[in-house]
Amino acid sequence: MSRAYNFNAGPAALPDEVLEKAQKEMLDFNHTGMSVMELSHRSTDYEQVHNQAQERLRTLLDIPEDYEVLLLQGGASLQFSMLPMNVLQSGETANYILTGSWSEKALKEAQMIGQTRVGASAKDQNFTHIPDVDALQLDSRDKYVHITTNNTIFGTQWQELDYNWLSPVVADMSSDILSRPVPVSSFGAIYAGAQKNLGPSGVTVVIVKKEWVSQAPGHTPTMLRYDTHAEKNSLFHTPPTFAVYLLNEVLGWVEERGGVLGMQQRNKEKAAMLYDTIDGSGGFYRGHAETDSRSSMNVTFNLPTEELNKQFLAEAKQAGFVGLNGHRSVGGCRASIYNAVSKESCQALQDFMLTFQKNHQ
Repeated sequence: MSRAYNFNAGPAALPDEVLEKAQKEMLDFNHTGMSVMELSHRSTDYEQVHNQAQERLRTLLDIPEDYEVLLLQGGASLQFSMLPMNVLQSGETANYILTGSWSEKALKEAQMIGQTRVGASAKDQNFTHIPDVDALQLDSRDKYVHITTNNTIFGTQWQELDYNWLSPVVADMSSDILSRPVPVSSFGAIYAGAQKNLGPSGVTVVIVKKEWVSQAPGHTPTMLRYDTHAEKNSLFHTPPTFAVYLLNEVLGWVEERGGVLGMQQRNKEKAAMLYDTIDGSGGFYRGHAETDSRSSMNVTFNLPTEELNKQFLAEAKQAGFVGLNGHRSVGGCRASIYNAVSKESCQALQDFMLTFQKNHQ
């Protein structure tokens, strides 16, 4: 069976090697005679997987000891409200930098919890760029400044992550975590749904300073408290065991390929293939994001007419490419090239783009 060229935005491509190993172990994990999905989450066999995933995250991202690593559920969308529930105290204000739809949704949820303000927004230009850091409206009284490091819909990405702002930074890194080094100590909290760069949907990684873990007001529901999960090693209730198993295997796959630095180099090469094609097309392909804000994870572009957009997507589908439709907010096309997307897939897409231009210009 041939594998599709998978450019889906999420759930997204997983490494072939990880899927093949999961297939082999599906009926008998670690000589238990059971699938990992059938194991008790209290068993030694599962706890080894669970703990190894946390330790691999600590090693790959160089997470300091004064941070908790939680494996939760509910996706990044639950963290939009769970984070302010746990961190934002009465009378405090959270600052949100708006760079796309997901940061807007994060702000909307936080507004239901406490006081918020907007330190910058790129909405007036349809989120084609990341706001100038020097122009951000920051205040030392802000409890935290929230950013979305990569914007899947618009194809923009914060280029620098080593912040020395007036307040702790909180980041939704769902679509670029593990794609490049992260100075974790510069952040108060980082959260990421797994289904783009970490593994399958179903598990969410939360990295949060320990001093923030026990700040939730007493009326916060048990399941929505960080300390509930920290105290029980993210085993307070049944975790998504198969998702954690695949997360652990993806982390091992990253380790074997040079860790985060290896992924960064790989991703630069993949992105260059597509952006060079766009830039060298003489305007036939038109990138949505401004050059200095381009994402290395989501390449967004349009063709000269809507008719050509549709024809491009139709012919690409026939050629075995999946997930190239742009989001309705931007239209056109989008190639999501997360860690597990191979250089061979990007090369095939580049060749297709060049041929399509030659045949339709």
